[in-house]
Amino acid sequence: MSCDSDLLTDQDWKHFEHTVLVRHRLEEQYGNLDHQNETASLGMWLFLATEVMFFGTLFTALFAYRHLYAEVFELASSRLNWQIGSINTVVLLVSSLFMALGVHFVRANQNKPLLRCLLATALLGCCFLGLKSYEYYDDYHRGLVLGRHFHEAPFLAAGLAPSQLPQVKLFLLLYWVMTAAHALHMVIGVAAVLVIAALARNRHFDADYYGPVEVVGLYWHFVDVVWIFLLPSLYLLGTHLR
Repeated sequence: MSCDSDLLTDQDWKHFEHTVLVRHRLEEQYGNLDHQNETASLGMWLFLATEVMFFGTLFTALFAYRHLYAEVFELASSRLNWQIGSINTVVLLVSSLFMALGVHFVRANQNKPLLRCLLATALLGCCFLGLKSYEYYDDYHRGLVLGRHFHEAPFLAAGLAPSQLPQVKLFLLLYWVMTAAHALHMVIGVAAVLVIAALARNRHFDADYYGPVEVVGLYWHFVDVVWIFLLPSLYLLGTHLR
């Protein structure tokens, strides 16, 4: 027997919610969908706690070395492309707005606005990754990479001693590791949003079954918050020297 969404009204779907026709949405270990949604949300919060510890370690290292090598870190920061970093911040803030609206619409049983918001979120995520890729390309050509392509001359011309160049490389190492880790999380986030969008296109979610949308939303907001901290910690650190 087929449950064609074009033939059933929202009231019909609610009537069949806990029957064998749509029972696959409720896992056997849960008593009802509310319990399942709450458990999924709690699981994501626990996962995000481990992510806080991961990024927290990197931020702690950055702040500790920033205290030890304040002058060098500020000079190295002034070489980063803060314009792209700022534009990407706006892109992520708008994407978080669309993701939040998506959660609102799924709870309001509005499937088409939900789908539009999910696609807009994924599109903005791709825009972020595109801008970040261009920024990495620009960093490479300006010698802000580790290894034989690192350009020492601009830092020496700015007054740094050769003995301070390892401190510059330390800042760049933290910059590349932290932004690359964030970019990887963004790739995962975009993929997750697209999967949810594909399911939403088939009317897989509604006001009773919204857990996956909410879980992906929490992940997306966390990744955006991490970037909010990366912007001042890396890009704006040496703005007064520009």
